[in-house]
Amino acid sequence: MDLRPAAETAIRQCMDLQPDESCAIVTDDEREPIGAALYEVARGITDDAVLLRYPPGPQHGAEPPEPIAAAMANADVVLAPTSKSLSHTRARGAATDAGARAATLPGITEEVFTTGLDADYERIREECDRMLERVAGAEELRVTSPQGTDITFEPGSREWLSDTGIVHEAGGFSNLPAGEVFVSPESAEGTYVVDGTMHPHGLLDGEIEITVADGSVTSVSDPDVRAELEEAEAEVGRDAYNLAELGIGTNLAVTELVGSVLLDEKAAGTVHIAIGDDAGIGGDTDAPIHSDGILREPTVYADGKEIELPRP
Repeated sequence: MDLRPAAETAIRQCMDLQPDESCAIVTDDEREPIGAALYEVARGITDDAVLLRYPPGPQHGAEPPEPIAAAMANADVVLAPTSKSLSHTRARGAATDAGARAATLPGITEEVFTTGLDADYERIREECDRMLERVAGAEELRVTSPQGTDITFEPGSREWLSDTGIVHEAGGFSNLPAGEVFVSPESAEGTYVVDGTMHPHGLLDGEIEITVADGSVTSVSDPDVRAELEEAEAEVGRDAYNLAELGIGTNLAVTELVGSVLLDEKAAGTVHIAIGDDAGIGGDTDAPIHSDGILREPTVYADGKEIELPRP
């Protein structure tokens, strides 16, 4: 599989790496080919490029080794294709706080890398801007679905954010592949039914029902998801069950779910809801887990008015 075109898109269009800048490519033993492809493009632009590899983390949101974190904090541009997500880590936050432009590619596969980066990211940015106009400023968001979802979110003072894939400003951050708007709500109440993709299963054959009260998950129908949350609970207590995120997919190029949370949560017209850490996206909960569940057929209301979702 030729990874070079996708690497060119990531380094040149999305990150806009310049010859006088430093670039740190952070990967792990399971994603080394993708890291190497990004490094080869980066080293063709700047002499100050490094490729760093470490053993895969135990779970999404686990901190990388200290030498990796230090390299991230001292680079102008950081790309992190890893099997376990670095998006919601203190290491990533410290890097962008220090002025790095960063993109994480959590759980990326070679197939997702080549297909998900084959997109017009300027158009994705425009779609994100349109969606932000519909939801920003709403006091209450409600999501329903034919599968039984009925949950309300109160953003409170927290800001809606946009993941466009265009990371040209110091301190900017995005996932790649990109395409979503999202918020870490101050509170949430209700039930949501995941019928798309959720770790550790990938693409679901059935459904997972999750109940939320006062911004915290109170029940999960799936034993494997429950086990992951219980493992995080052993480390941080009830913070592991924090209702962390409401996100809306805006990538019109993603027309079907493939079982990768990284790609599927960007699919236009879907909603994803996450449990656990939100400190990296405007919240105040620090947890070693950030678990997204994707809803295929949501209806979203902003202050009681149904909003039009992007459709491929």
